[in-house]
Amino acid sequence: MRQLTATTTGTTTRKLKAAAFLAALCWLSSCSVGPDYVRPKMEVPPAYKEVDGWTIAEPQDAGLRGAWWEMFNEPELNALEEQVDISNQNIAGAEARYRQARALVQEARSAFFPTVTIGLGVSRGVRSGTLTNGGGGGTGGVGGVGGGGGGSSKAPFTTYTLPIDVSWEIDVWGRIRRSVESARANAQASSGDLESARLSARSELAQDFFLLRSLDMQKKLLDDAGAVFQTSLDLTNNRYKAGVASRGDVLQAETQLRSTQAQAIDVGVQRAQVEHAIALLIGKAPAELTIPAAVITAPPPSIPIGVPSEILQRRPDIAGAERRMASANAQIGVAIAAYYPTVSIASSGGFESNSFTKWLTSPSRFWSVGPSISETVFDGGLRAGQTAEARANYDATVAVYRETVLGAFQEVEDNLAALRILEGEARVQDEAVAAARQTVVVTLNQYKAGIVNYINVTVVQAAALANERTAADILGRRMIAAVLLIKALGGGWNDTAIEASAG
Repeated sequence: MRQLTATTTGTTTRKLKAAAFLAALCWLSSCSVGPDYVRPKMEVPPAYKEVDGWTIAEPQDAGLRGAWWEMFNEPELNALEEQVDISNQNIAGAEARYRQARALVQEARSAFFPTVTIGLGVSRGVRSGTLTNGGGGGTGGVGGVGGGGGGSSKAPFTTYTLPIDVSWEIDVWGRIRRSVESARANAQASSGDLESARLSARSELAQDFFLLRSLDMQKKLLDDAGAVFQTSLDLTNNRYKAGVASRGDVLQAETQLRSTQAQAIDVGVQRAQVEHAIALLIGKAPAELTIPAAVITAPPPSIPIGVPSEILQRRPDIAGAERRMASANAQIGVAIAAYYPTVSIASSGGFESNSFTKWLTSPSRFWSVGPSISETVFDGGLRAGQTAEARANYDATVAVYRETVLGAFQEVEDNLAALRILEGEARVQDEAVAAARQTVVVTLNQYKAGIVNYINVTVVQAAALANERTAADILGRRMIAAVLLIKALGGGWNDTAIEASAG
């Protein structure tokens, strides 16, 4: 009875020690070495400088929407933009890299769990004669060969094994948790890269589209001018035949007509190249896309600007740079954790026998289990170098983040200035166009009355065409500046969804 009590007490003591050991490990594993991430502060101006003097039409939406290109009311542009997400190869590549980053998160998380391996082995061999006693009993150990008559020391034997090994690193110092934190932040950064690729492709498509429309306007102006110049040539020919105009007037009229026709043909080269670029953006061969000619019929839409601080949440490239800072910060913890001991638990078990029929029976079982602690006592400065590298990498990501934010402010200010200045330029240019058209009418009447030479007509007609082309170019630049401003503001994206992007 006394012996039974002692045995029970010993078992209880062992259980208490094991429980205490596990409790200590659980408490330690709640700690993580290395600095916790805090987003660096960034000086943000209270308002954009270039907004002054530029009034946005009211009312306006509270913010940009996802399908921002619909603001331009261009059905052809809307149809093209819908194809970007499906067929653009840059977006496809960014999406694949995003899936790769999510898979790396899963790989990092797997370290939280034990690794279990199972094997199956059959081996056949002969023991050394020095290990056996001919005629004696069987050799010791599993897989030994039974004794029995002399000369049996060289008898072959077969061993059947079915081992199951379990190993588990306990995340005492947070190395695994920091690794998961880093991988997750990288996946979120990759999500920002994907959104940046989408925004870049869509904005580039919109820019090319309005450049195409601007070229269509140039072509139409040249074609219309060619028709007018053809009429002037016919008039001059008639006057020459009547003896009122000189041969020189006819040649001047013909020169002006042919030169304008040549310019109209030349516009086709650039238009074809822009159309081919649009085809590439939607993942098509140039031969598969034809965009009918049309002109821009309305000025740029009203664009909600917001305040500068909002840009930190509205630009996917800023979100990506910020998440890379978080990832680099977590890597500092991974490097510091290498200074601490590695705590792991390993166990092994299974079946081993020299008889196939007794292989999976209870007497053939074996097992072992136990914790281990290992510590590197000398590494020649490896861990110090890795920690310094991690800290330097974090500092580099901070610099990239701040540069990205400053660059975003510059892009917004640049395009705000462009829209504001081009709007004023457009008003003045429209007045110049009106005056040039009136000058053409007056000068042509003077020529018909014989007051001025025909060269005066060609000069004012060329000036009128140049002013009309300048006005068309300004309108195209205003549309492109509007697209670039929307891109600079983030294109309606918001970082509220990025937390769920790592899976």
